[in-house]
Amino acid sequence: MGKLNRVLGVFGIALSAAFLVACNNQSQTENSSAETGDNSEVNISDLKIAYIHTDSVINNYTYFKERSAEIAEKGKKFEGELANRAKGFEQEVTNFQQSASSMTMNQARAKEEELVTKERNLVTYRDNLMQELSADENKLYNDVYDKIQEYLKKYAEENELEMILSYTRGGGVWYAKDVLDITKDVSEGINKEYEATEASTPDGE
Repeated sequence: MGKLNRVLGVFGIALSAAFLVACNNQSQTENSSAETGDNSEVNISDLKIAYIHTDSVINNYTYFKERSAEIAEKGKKFEGELANRAKGFEQEVTNFQQSASSMTMNQARAKEEELVTKERNLVTYRDNLMQELSADENKLYNDVYDKIQEYLKKYAEENELEMILSYTRGGGVWYAKDVLDITKDVSEGINKEYEATEASTPDGE
């Protein structure tokens, strides 16, 4: 079972291109005011663009952490159930090996077939548990993506941003000024929104 550490994908080449255009426009502006020196501060609203460290937003998202813990706990429960069934099966095999000599050929053959069927059922049971956990993981990430995207849309509108990029290692954005990094702001905002929602629905519905 892979760890829950996948992150949002990059928004594509078009976003990278747009980012480069924005950087070029910024460079032209700085050149035109070279007499006053390099500006140490950049107003995000002037550029209409920002970025987030996507993995940080996800990993610090309270909703994600809570649901991940629930899935992990469910996985431990499944692991215990599977271990108990496997232990019971192994004991049954051991008992058969010890008593096989006292059985008739037909009895031994019937018991072997029964054990083969139980082994297959055990494997199927294990596979079903893994598929269920995998489905839970996929649903969680889909939910997290949707919630982050929905929040970023509102954040962009409130801050008059035209674009918010996903900054991930090896992604389409290789450099951006720290002043454009809204990761902390987004993490705090989306968690406050989630906590407010949970407070209004204490039963989790």
